[in-house]
Amino acid sequence: MEQKILSITQLNEYLRGKLDADPFLNQVAVRGEISNYKLYPSGHHYFTLKDETSALKCVMFKGNAARLRFRPENGMKVLAAGKISVYPRDGAYQLYCTAMAVDGVGDLYAAFEQLKKKLAAQGLFDQAHKKPLPRYPGTIGIITSSAGAAVHDMLRILRRRYPLTRVRLLPVRVQGAEAPGEIAAAIAYANHYQLADLLIVGRGGGSMEDLWAFNDEQVAHAIYRSKIPIISAVGHEPDVTIADYVADLRAATPSNGAELAVPDQDALRQNLDSIAAAMAASLGRQIKGAQQHLSVLAQSGALRSPTGYLEQRGKNLELLLSRMTAAQNQQITRKKQRYIAAVSKLDAMSPLKVLSRGYAMAQTEQGEVIRSIRQVEPGDHIRVSLSDGILSAAVLEKKEEYV
Repeated sequence: MEQKILSITQLNEYLRGKLDADPFLNQVAVRGEISNYKLYPSGHHYFTLKDETSALKCVMFKGNAARLRFRPENGMKVLAAGKISVYPRDGAYQLYCTAMAVDGVGDLYAAFEQLKKKLAAQGLFDQAHKKPLPRYPGTIGIITSSAGAAVHDMLRILRRRYPLTRVRLLPVRVQGAEAPGEIAAAIAYANHYQLADLLIVGRGGGSMEDLWAFNDEQVAHAIYRSKIPIISAVGHEPDVTIADYVADLRAATPSNGAELAVPDQDALRQNLDSIAAAMAASLGRQIKGAQQHLSVLAQSGALRSPTGYLEQRGKNLELLLSRMTAAQNQQITRKKQRYIAAVSKLDAMSPLKVLSRGYAMAQTEQGEVIRSIRQVEPGDHIRVSLSDGILSAAVLEKKEEYV
């Protein structure tokens, strides 16, 4: 029997046909760990699944990958479903993956944890970015479904607790593919037109999939960019969403969100009554103190006998004037005595006194006192001061004498 010779392409096509015809390989599910994961610009995902001893090449095309709720990563353990076929160009069989789930946890939970980690790294959860809520909001915007029970509960609580505030409802879908875009757009709209002092964003309870719109990245960024403070009021108390982490305040339920948004009018009235009582008590004490002061004044001599009071004050003034005059005279006498003593000392030390006893003072023409013959030379002109005048003289001779 003559052996048939095939081209490589023919052989690969034959093998692909065999594998494609096997019903078992057309719908197979495998468990493994992702490695060599690559996302190409085309949107296709290429990776390898491996266990302890073997590896399997895999591809997930863009259409199927778009339905993934999480981002595959190296080291992630997954369940992958699809069909086994041969890629003729390389002659290698691979898994054409049509669906994938995280092994051990649900897709939504894995996607939630991935987005939470990503946004935390970007700083969207930082406490420093949290804005304080207004104490007495004039207008509150509610972003939720207009058909749900949550909005009616919030409106009822807001009217009961603080009827002074205005409420603006921005109706959006809170479930489904269009919901994240509508929620983010409503937040941006409220900020652009400054529609409220405070926003409540949320919905009633449901499954994790029902609440998934509030785990969306664009909703998280819209809340983060909002200049208006936001309360996240999603689901029931155990439910936690990405919106709760980004918002300025998390409420356990929509009803709790309304309670946190406004003060209680009954508590305000009690507080006002307490302040009014404290003010009345303080005013009463001031009046009583003024009355006591008035009573003391009424008993004073000035009011009981004004003339006698003025006479007494006049006598006190005369006595004070007399004391001041005596003190002034004493001070003047002491100053005079000090002046006379100082003049006597000055007169005794005056050089004129010395000159009057027959002494003279010689000076150079420059006014320098001559204390030694070394200061002058024959022919120099000098001045001689006597008690009754000054002589101009010339040095004819100098002779040193030693004592």
